[in-house]
This record gives sequence, structure tokens and C-alpha cells, in this order.
Amino acid sequence: MIGGFDIQSIEDVEVSRKRVFVRVDFNISFKEDATIADDTRILLALPTLKYLLSHNNKIILASHLGRPKGKDLQYSLKPIAKHLQKLLPEYEVILIDDFTSGLGKKQIEEQTDKQIVLLENIRFYEGEKKNDSEFAKKLASLADIFVNDAFGALHRAHASTEGITHFIPSYAGLLVKREIEMMSRIVKNPTSPLVAIIGGAKISTKINLLYSLMKKADFILVGGGLANTFLKAQDIAVGKSLVEDEALPDAKKIFESFENSRCKLLIPEDAIVGNFTDPSIPPSICGNERIPQDLWILDIGPKTRQAWQPILTGAKTICWNGPVGLFEKNEYRKGTDFIYDEIIKNSQAISVVGGGDTLAAIAGKKDSDKITHISTGGGAMLELLEKETLPGIEALRSHSS
Repeated sequence: MIGGFDIQSIEDVEVSRKRVFVRVDFNISFKEDATIADDTRILLALPTLKYLLSHNNKIILASHLGRPKGKDLQYSLKPIAKHLQKLLPEYEVILIDDFTSGLGKKQIEEQTDKQIVLLENIRFYEGEKKNDSEFAKKLASLADIFVNDAFGALHRAHASTEGITHFIPSYAGLLVKREIEMMSRIVKNPTSPLVAIIGGAKISTKINLLYSLMKKADFILVGGGLANTFLKAQDIAVGKSLVEDEALPDAKKIFESFENSRCKLLIPEDAIVGNFTDPSIPPSICGNERIPQDLWILDIGPKTRQAWQPILTGAKTICWNGPVGLFEKNEYRKGTDFIYDEIIKNSQAISVVGGGDTLAAIAGKKDSDKITHISTGGGAMLELLEKETLPGIEALRSHSS
């Protein structure tokens, strides 16, 4: 059982000589030349696939890629099938163009022990996002059991994550098991002090999250575009910086709520500012009281880093989602690098880091193994923090047998 969630994983039951439908998260990024930019999500799925294959199961894989409208071949899983073939050379990876067609059904029926079936982008089918019961039943008919190993899709109640569980026994894969176990250390019973670092662009998508974290965390450090709205809500001029003006009333209410809470919400005390339209203007450090009206806040400043450093050093649990500056440009990534460095230096803390932009910001950095857990799901991670469960988790809880 997965601690705190009453879910069975494939290690809790005997799964051998079965047809297994495995929902994976191969929603990866590509370079401009259409080659794979980052195969981390594929690599992290391999332990589950190898475990099932070693127990003489035939596996049928399903994943989405991007947000296609109908069957848009620019979102085809063909390059992923080729890459998976390289990673598992002892098996033949077969991409099924349409599993509902006569040819597709024949290919699946004739699957051998040395073949891995990968269905074409599951979002090419209208029934997927609608969580259509008949479509989910078609997916279930392909296999004896269902294994969900797509943590990044657990917050979606789609046919391949929730609907299918109504028709066949359903279990968590090894990646989902680890993700849930690690997140439960924050959601269920975190070791205090718990420090949450929340970045990104918008406050509107994180209002409920902040209220939820207020009950669990000791400190919430806010950076990125999210912080600009909080600054403006405190009547601090932010120049041309990204701000959600419609969310200013919510930001003020959040501040008022935290005044009566044991949890401290900290916004930046200074900033590194710059000019988008004129790169010849060099970055400069400004206190909150003197942000120029013609410049943008693009990173947290040294005074903020100094104030946050002892908080991160003293943390016993750290949760980080979202960079705190425009990390894509070297001159505006000091704040994000500072967060990373402080996390890996704190050997006493359980640390969980997630979110697509966050993972991009730390990609290739040294000592990433000192982070306790790097999550594959940004949206799923945030929703689990907020709601303490997810549609995909509830589906597994209800239909494991």
C-alpha cells in the first residue's frame, strides 16, 4: 500500500503473464529541429516498464503529447516510439496508428512477448478528454489490468486516467508510487519548519494553493511574476512588470489572512530590473521603493536572497515550484540559482522540486541528486498540495482489487 493513500501498486499484487495497459507521461519537449530536448519523463517510466516485462507481461502504452485539436500529426508519438526503441533494444516497439481500426486491433491481438505496443497520441481521440465511458471501455478491453504511471496526468479525469479504472483492476506504477509517497511527506505530516517556494507568472491559479499551504507551511517565499501582483497590492510601484490587476483584491485578502496565521508569507524586498525592449540597458538592483516606471522586475535582488537564506538553511521540509526570475537569461537567473544552491546545501531537509519551468531551470546542474525528489508533474504537484488528493489517485483508490 502507498502510505497515507490506501492505494495498491504493482508491487503489492501479482502481475504476471497479463496484458497490461500502462498510462505513461511521455509529454516531453522537442527542439526546433524536432529532436527530443529532454527525455527525463521517458527514462523515469522505464523501471515500471522493465518490472512488468520481467514478469512476462505484454504491455500496451498510452500517453498524450501537447494539446492537439483532433488528429494533428505534428503531435504524433512517432519520434517517441523511435526513442523508446533505442532505450529498450531487446523489444520491438510498435506504434499503433488507430487501435480502433481493423489493422490496429489485429496488431494488438498478434502482439508477441518481445513487442511493446504504443498507442498513437491518446488525445487524438475525442473521448479521451471528455472521459467518455464508451471510449474508456474500449481502452479497458485491450488489457487485463490497468497501471497508471503518469503522475503528471493524475490531476486530469480523462478516459485513460480515470474512466478506464471503472472497468478493470487498476494499480499505481513505480513512478506514481514514489511521487505519491514523497508528496505525502508534505501533504499528510510534514516535518517542521516547512518552507514552500512558489514562483511562476500568475497568482490567480495559485490562490487556493496559498490558502492551503498557509495551514501546513511555516514560511511561503513568493517570487517571479506572482510576486509582482503582491507588491502592487501593497501599493508598491512595479514599473512595467507583469501584474494581474484583476487579482489585486485577492492578493490583498491573502495578505490579511496571513496576518492572523502562524505561517509567514514573504515577498521580495528588492529586485533586479531590466528592459525587454532595449537590451543595451544593463540590469540594475533596486529596492522596492524605487522601481523605475520604465523597467521590468526580472529577478529577486540580493537583499531578498539574504533575508531568505537563513529560512532555507533552517528548513526541515522544502517544497519548490516555479522559478523566481527570468532564468532563461543569465543576468536574471541568480535568484533561481540561489534557491537551488540553498536546497542542495541543506542536507537535513526533505526537498521536493517540481514544475516544468523549474525543471528546465535546474536541468544539467551539479548535485541534483541531493534533492530528495524531483517531481515529473507540475500541475499535479500543485493540485495535490492544494487538495490533498487528485482524480487519478481517487480512481486508483476506488478500483484497486
